[in-house]
Amino acid sequence: MAEPARLVETYRSAVAAWECDVMGHLTIALYFDRFADAAASLIERLAPGLPPGAAWRSNRLLVRYKRELRAGDGIAIRSGVIGEDGEAVVIGHELVATEEDEVATLVEHRLVPRALPYGGGGEVRRRLAAAAAPWVSPGFPPLADPAQAERMIPTGANRVKAAEVDERGELALSGYVHRFAYAGLHVCHAFGMTAGYMREQRRGLSTFETRLHLLAPPPGAGEGVELRSGLVGVGNSSLRMVHEMRGTQSGERLALFHQSAVHLDMEARRSTPLPPALREKAQALVLA
Repeated sequence: MAEPARLVETYRSAVAAWECDVMGHLTIALYFDRFADAAASLIERLAPGLPPGAAWRSNRLLVRYKRELRAGDGIAIRSGVIGEDGEAVVIGHELVATEEDEVATLVEHRLVPRALPYGGGGEVRRRLAAAAAPWVSPGFPPLADPAQAERMIPTGANRVKAAEVDERGELALSGYVHRFAYAGLHVCHAFGMTAGYMREQRRGLSTFETRLHLLAPPPGAGEGVELRSGLVGVGNSSLRMVHEMRGTQSGERLALFHQSAVHLDMEARRSTPLPPALREKAQALVLA
């Protein structure tokens, strides 16, 4: 009897000090470079002979961050095909903190096939589907598009740099998420959680869930992008935000990013309630 499919190691490295943000932990954008590498390594292993970047494009990543990763932490990723969604394939990743062998992050990563002039996509999909591995989802219930989108605030405007594109000349996953992470800071500043407040009070923001949806072909080097963002929920210590990226010239909606985070006590490294004045200001900004 053939051995059942399982998650296999697709990445191993460590967190460098320069990869950590002002909150003192691995910036969320740099998780996404690792997820892209892990997916490519898995596809190469299961369906060799066709460069993964030529055959597949990421279009959705649902991520649950279970614990922080800080400078010096060793990390590994275990990946496996966990299902099909029409012509798309869904890969599950477990990002593990190697010192404790503890799962730090869970990811459901959907990839769609690219049009291949020489065919072969169907055979690749068949091989990947045949290697499906068991997976227990952390649960990602559907989220609605933001209502009252006209109340979203400008949170980014810049151009894609050559250093941000991948081997196909498209904006890499981390290039999207860096922008959305900065957008989240602008949302915080809008209700008084400013850089000065965070420095003086030793407070920060720690993201525990993100959902990246790529809605159009990625922009390339030199193309302009604009971001708008809004709050969609405020709790005792938690914040839920949505960020939207559009092409500057076309106005086309390129990506949507949902971000859930907590108000972080930087000394204790755990969530702490928002001060009442900040919570009240934040609640006044919530989109319907």
